Amino acid sequence: MAATNKQNKRSNALVIAEAVIVSYSAYLANFLVVSILEVESPSFLKLAANISLMTFLVLVSSLSVGLYEAKLRETFRGIIRRIFVSLALTYFVVEVITSTFMEELRMHPYFLPVASGVVILSLVTFRYFTNRLGLLGLGRTRIVVIGAGERASIIEKRMRRDVDRLGFELLGFIPIPGDNREDGIRNERLVHVKIDDNFRNYVIDNEIDEIIIACDQRRGTLPIEVLFDCRLRGVEITDLLDFMERETGQIVVNLMYPSWVVYSNGFNSQNYLRDILEYGINAFVAVFVMLFTWPFMLLTAVIIYLDDGRRTGTSVFYKQERVGLNGKLFKIIKFRSMRPDAEKDGAKWASANDNRVTRIGAFIRKYRIDELPQLINVLKGEMAFIGPRPERPQFVEQLIREIPYYNQRHNVKPGLAGWAQLNYPYGASVEDSMEKLKFDLYCVKHQSLLLDMLIFIRTVEVVLFGKGR
Repeated sequence: MAATNKQNKRSNALVIAEAVIVSYSAYLANFLVVSILEVESPSFLKLAANISLMTFLVLVSSLSVGLYEAKLRETFRGIIRRIFVSLALTYFVVEVITSTFMEELRMHPYFLPVASGVVILSLVTFRYFTNRLGLLGLGRTRIVVIGAGERASIIEKRMRRDVDRLGFELLGFIPIPGDNREDGIRNERLVHVKIDDNFRNYVIDNEIDEIIIACDQRRGTLPIEVLFDCRLRGVEITDLLDFMERETGQIVVNLMYPSWVVYSNGFNSQNYLRDILEYGINAFVAVFVMLFTWPFMLLTAVIIYLDDGRRTGTSVFYKQERVGLNGKLFKIIKFRSMRPDAEKDGAKWASANDNRVTRIGAFIRKYRIDELPQLINVLKGEMAFIGPRPERPQFVEQLIREIPYYNQRHNVKPGLAGWAQLNYPYGASVEDSMEKLKFDLYCVKHQSLLLDMLIFIRTVEVVLFGKGR
């Protein structure tokens, strides 16, 4: 009961806070429209009525899309999607009301679009800080982990820092029979409580919001009836793989099992119409980017030629065979950033401080200028802007043999930029490829326009500030 009361207080505080934010955002939007366009300001009653209407509808729409659920388990991208849907509903209803039933409330034509934009920006920013910093007691769930063996230790190894645990408070790990304790939890708190009928009292007394299943041996060790009872009481029961995917933005490949993939959401299939739409968007963006970058591309080609191309007679471009969608081979095009004899002894892994890189090559790699000719690959339909980076067939053959599920990254088109490139440096070994695959599979599973936009924005930041990996 105490946990329920606390959750209700959280939801009430969130509703009040967002009501204030929406009201002020609508007021600010009116101020911007009046000031910038120099139009007549509406009367106080008319403005107050519009602000009240918009605030009420935003709150109702947010409630209808689940944004005020006490136990909302959603990624930040999912929250953004819900906010957009909420404002779209509000926009539509306000338009219908003010144009059909209450024309006397109709504001300047720019008021509603500007107000919607300001509200979206304000709510997204507010939700970001409340979720990440635990403001209003939101976003920071109390969790306990069932299991203290090898599988559970992935949390201890991958989420050691406080910044990795901003979204939750970990009460401890519960050892159960069948755990591999030799390779298990070392430094975390162990909770010695039996998972029997009394376990529900532990959950209630400690206000547990979520239970993570991370035991090494499930068969015959998990108390299904007890967990079923906890679930009926509103406690989330989450598999370790889903928890790690949600909190770290990667899929732990070495812990994956077939049934998890079968029953998991995501991994949406491609279809003809979607393929055409995606190619149209990618081709349009490629042409748009080329219109702005062709002077830099021309200058880069000239500098590479003068640096060593003229002396060695080597092309300023570098073409190399890569593995694309469904394993199909294609020639990737890049500006040459290495010496002409870089692979005289055979194919080698690229590394962050590769001594084969030329003087100009180091610069164009840092700012990703060497990747610009791949816009041609995008126009040819061989690549997309966002997707796993294409790998060489020599390495792919080895990686498929040594890394489980590696071939699944070829279910989507390779891309100029990817989730793995933003979260992990150059892959210089099989182990590095395993780590990058965890991010690649996350991207494959959750492919969407919103995720593509997030990766694109972060990639632009990497390019502008020279944080190239």
